[in-house]
Amino acid sequence: TGLTKEGSSGLYDGYRGRVIFPIYNHLGRVIAFGGRTLSSDKKIAKYVNSPESPIYHKSRELYGIHLAKNSIKNNDICYLVEGYTDVISMFQAGFENVVASSGTALTTDQIRLIKRYTKNVTILYDGDAAGIKAAFRGIDMILEEGMDVKIVLFPDGQDPDSFARSHRSSEVEDFLKTNTKNFIFFKTGLLLEESQGDPMKMSTLTREIVTTISIIPDRILQAYYIKECAGLLKIDEEMLMSELNRIRRQKYDKKVKDVQKESQQETIPLPLPGITTPTQKDIDFLSSEYQEKDLIRLLFKFSTQTLTFLVENDNKVEKWEFSVAQYIVDDLKRDDIKCTKPL
Repeated sequence: TGLTKEGSSGLYDGYRGRVIFPIYNHLGRVIAFGGRTLSSDKKIAKYVNSPESPIYHKSRELYGIHLAKNSIKNNDICYLVEGYTDVISMFQAGFENVVASSGTALTTDQIRLIKRYTKNVTILYDGDAAGIKAAFRGIDMILEEGMDVKIVLFPDGQDPDSFARSHRSSEVEDFLKTNTKNFIFFKTGLLLEESQGDPMKMSTLTREIVTTISIIPDRILQAYYIKECAGLLKIDEEMLMSELNRIRRQKYDKKVKDVQKESQQETIPLPLPGITTPTQKDIDFLSSEYQEKDLIRLLFKFSTQTLTFLVENDNKVEKWEFSVAQYIVDDLKRDDIKCTKPL
């Protein structure tokens, strides 16, 4: 755990001159230590942490989870911060549902540890926009797990630790309520501000936003975000939906190719009970079956709903209306597409 180290003169205290933060796992057992220097010497590392060990894997742990888990479950929300002191100050201010990633990029293991207790995460950041952009990948991973992510930005020069210590608990609570933003809308606003109307940047920004939306497992939520972001970006909603469908198709095609690649490998693994390697016939079946089932799902859920199209004809705008069922059936007929699965 790094408490003692060996030098030329023998063993010495690895955390000398430092404030020690014991790191507990979710069961409340000490598994590692973090040491913050008390020296103002810039040459000395600010933090020294325990190395990886049989009992400590940094990517799987969250600082404070053993004390926060009940509060996270009861409040159905987890506040995620960066450092040890952020957790301690927020906890002292009355926010017990707070944990820290301890300065590391978020990992799938950490996200799933939070998901045991809630699907709602609010990430607290200092005012550094560059730092937030660097964390976008980790936030996308949270969305991929089907969780709801919100962002709170503290004023310049402030972080959760300093803000909690310089304000009353009620003021911290009011600040969090007022400044909590949905991540998708926050990211759209941040990138929109950077693009400043530049067409090339706007194109890149739009694809980035739609790619993030495509990660969300909930299709209804995807449709909602597409509609809202179309308004923010001042882009036709249909265009964003078309881009979303293109990304979905790419992902699906990649999955099929991956299965094909695995099935065509020369090395044949030992058979596992109940598991068979898919053949090309299986892959073709799954590919069409998936799409046909999805069409049936749409027909069952939305067949009688009306789709409205505004069509320009001889400089006049005409309104065309179709039921979802009529639109799907006519579209299949027009392209001469027939379902291949008897069921």
